[in-house]
Amino acid sequence: MLRNTRSFPQTACALIALVVLNACPAAARDIHVSTQAEYTEAVKAANPGDTIVLANGEWRDFEILFTGTGKADAPITLTAETKGDVIITGQSNLRLAGKHLVVSGLVFRDGYSPTNAVIQFRRTKGEYAYHSRVTEVVIDHFNNPERYEDDMWVALYGKHNRFDHNHLEGKSNRGVTLAVRMDEEVSRENQHRIDHNYFGPRPILGSNGGETIRIGTSHYSLSDSLTVVENNYFDRCNGEVEIISSKSGGNVFRGNLFFESRGTLTLRHGNNNLIENNVFLGNGVDHTGGIRVINKGQTVRNNYMHGLTGHRFGGGFVVMNGVPNSRINRYHQVDGAVIENNSIIDVDHIELGAGSDEERTATPTNSVFRANLVYNADGSENITVYDDMSGIEFSDNSLNVEVELAVAANGLLYPVDPSLANVGASKDLAVLQRSSTGPSWYPKPGFGDRFDGGTTHAVEAGLDTLVAVVAAAGPGDVVELAAGDYLVTRTIPIDKPLTVRGKGAVRIEFERRALFEIVDGGSLKIDGVTISGASSPDRHGNAAIRTSRYSMLNNFALIIENSVFEDLDTNHSFNALTVAKHTFADRIEISNSKFRNVTGTVLALDVENDDLGIYNAEYITITGSSFDNIGKAVADVYRGGTDESTFGPHIDVSSSTVTSAGKDARNKSGASIRLHGVQATDIADNTFVDSEAILVWETVGEPVTSIRNNVFKGTEEPVIDTSLRPKTNKPDIQEQGSVE
Repeated sequence: MLRNTRSFPQTACALIALVVLNACPAAARDIHVSTQAEYTEAVKAANPGDTIVLANGEWRDFEILFTGTGKADAPITLTAETKGDVIITGQSNLRLAGKHLVVSGLVFRDGYSPTNAVIQFRRTKGEYAYHSRVTEVVIDHFNNPERYEDDMWVALYGKHNRFDHNHLEGKSNRGVTLAVRMDEEVSRENQHRIDHNYFGPRPILGSNGGETIRIGTSHYSLSDSLTVVENNYFDRCNGEVEIISSKSGGNVFRGNLFFESRGTLTLRHGNNNLIENNVFLGNGVDHTGGIRVINKGQTVRNNYMHGLTGHRFGGGFVVMNGVPNSRINRYHQVDGAVIENNSIIDVDHIELGAGSDEERTATPTNSVFRANLVYNADGSENITVYDDMSGIEFSDNSLNVEVELAVAANGLLYPVDPSLANVGASKDLAVLQRSSTGPSWYPKPGFGDRFDGGTTHAVEAGLDTLVAVVAAAGPGDVVELAAGDYLVTRTIPIDKPLTVRGKGAVRIEFERRALFEIVDGGSLKIDGVTISGASSPDRHGNAAIRTSRYSMLNNFALIIENSVFEDLDTNHSFNALTVAKHTFADRIEISNSKFRNVTGTVLALDVENDDLGIYNAEYITITGSSFDNIGKAVADVYRGGTDESTFGPHIDVSSSTVTSAGKDARNKSGASIRLHGVQATDIADNTFVDSEAILVWETVGEPVTSIRNNVFKGTEEPVIDTSLRPKTNKPDIQEQGSVE
């Protein structure tokens, strides 16, 4: 007990003051900043519990470095004055490093990262984030302008980090959307949590490198990541065959929903992963897939798959063959897999021993497939066995028998028969709602066709009357041409989805080397129009329609209906469509149209010739059309390389007539239709007269070629070359037709 405070030593007083200060830390502060310089100073001064608030508005060319050491109960936070109203644009990114950091409320839009990632949980090598969180952040079409320049949108390093309730939409250039990096020991066994995120539409990339999530790489795949991926919504994620590529061990994939997404959740490398309680809804969309199993100790249980159409590596449910004594980056044998209580309903393809060939001969072993419900309403057989499956024990399954199904409270289908109550997924399986993912304040994209929803603009015939109207039109608009003759003296850029439609007899001539140029963001629909090259310059290599001569991030569509393309013959190699490298069409459709007197190719889709697995168009459809006096090929489609990560190209030619095609001495393809590396070919009910043969080179994957019910007059039979194709246990279809 102190009796004489006046004589108490000054050092003791100072000690008491220090103890009091430590017991009562400074109050947490909100630090508002409105410039990058103010932000830098705020980060230096931030203490545990502080919040740095970015002022509303646009922050351009802002490379955000967020470092500090917070506490579990007092993190350092970086947020927006109003969530959604702080827009990070230009060449910008975010790096966070330290402990107990939180970032929220930012929107990355209208720009791209100058480095290899938009958000990184590290400052640089060796300086990582731990126990940190990024939540309610948006990355919307924040793409490097070069389509095949690799980058990531999110790179997780360190340990115990969380990425949740974020919105990632529209990654168009090559590179994984979100990657868990395991390059150093400190980033392994990381126990990250990736949850409640909205992974919005990712367009078809047309090459490898379009995964939405990748955890690890083959180099570190025998290490555990221990990452949890749960309650995320994958909406039309179509980049490539692997939506999620798990390349490490000990990961959990739980409670996610995959909506109309092409590809699969793939256990590509690594062991002892768990896939449970996920829902896959394909709704009959092409190439929608489910789960692909590779490696040791994988558990797949209580998942629901419905309406999936994918096949081969992108099938509804796939168990792979492995490579004996496989290198770390190839295919390890399935060993000890437990596949139980899954519902696989109206799924086109279940593939067992997929990939079986001269290399992949190691069949699954020590595995079980039990209490699964496999049902197709049409009774079709959907299970394909490619090799010896005696290493899988099948028990207590309901496989394609007559079963009555009813919708349960969760909206999913279950057997009515009580004796099947323990077969398939459980009735308490929770179905994730799209609205419960991502930030509630940022809108999710709709489902309309790109050519719909616009207004109609009337145009009168005459000189360049089309030019200004196209420039002023908005996305989805219709430019309606009155009957008459049109002369266009300049190439018209198409930078938005646009329909050019004739009302009556419409004829367009053009004086430049191309009439339309589809540039980034553009798509074109032509309906009821005659396009003539009679006024084009006397130069070789003209085109009625061409793409940008530079890389295009956005996929385009070209639709030609009820139209005529003629007199594309002022010089040699005059194409109807010419594309450039690193441009890609989701779809090209020609219907009820006529092409005559063309010295080049109608669809020249052969410029990605570096054999890197890249190609120019996913779906090419020609129906009810005629092609007369075409110097080179009607369609020249090339996809080279041996990569197996893509689905296309696909080509469908039906009910059409081809007369005198491919006869020009400059036709290096030597074909009326040349297809190299196309994955799905259907040429049916056509007539070929006095034309060069159809030439098909089957290469990578398991291409299916169907050439049937065609008539060949003065035309050689189709040539289908399989010498470049790996030998598999699955035949293709190669019917040809009659020759006269």
